[in-house]
Amino acid sequence: MQIAWDSFTPFASLAGGLLIGLAASWLVLMNGRIAGISGMLGGLVDRAGDWPLRLAFVLGLIAAPLAWRGLIGPLPVPQLTTPLPLLLLAGVLVGIGTRLAAGCTSGHGVCGLSRLSPRSLLATLSFMGSAGLTVFVMRHLLGWG
Repeated sequence: MQIAWDSFTPFASLAGGLLIGLAASWLVLMNGRIAGISGMLGGLVDRAGDWPLRLAFVLGLIAAPLAWRGLIGPLPVPQLTTPLPLLLLAGVLVGIGTRLAAGCTSGHGVCGLSRLSPRSLLATLSFMGSAGLTVFVMRHLLGWG
């Protein structure tokens, strides 16, 4: 295995993690809401009573990379080699898993773990275990990637 040292960005990653933690903390302290993407988007689609907050949250997700590009520098260009049908299937499976787990990695992994939620710990362990198993099967058993 080779490490792409030119793509190693510890300071940008640290800054991103700090911003995510700050935003999640602000949201729960100021509004009592968990910063889970699936819950925010689901409530926006359902037109929940706090839809303006949810809309601002989702628009912030879209605006953040645009602000980075305008203020800091260019964004990395994604290099997707996976066929589109496989990507679509993966998206559907993630959506199903999100509904089964009653939340996504951001809701459980960032916010739930910080609240010491046993349910979020179990969900996050399931997410990470499934991800590791998927990578192992795809790379070592199927020879993809």
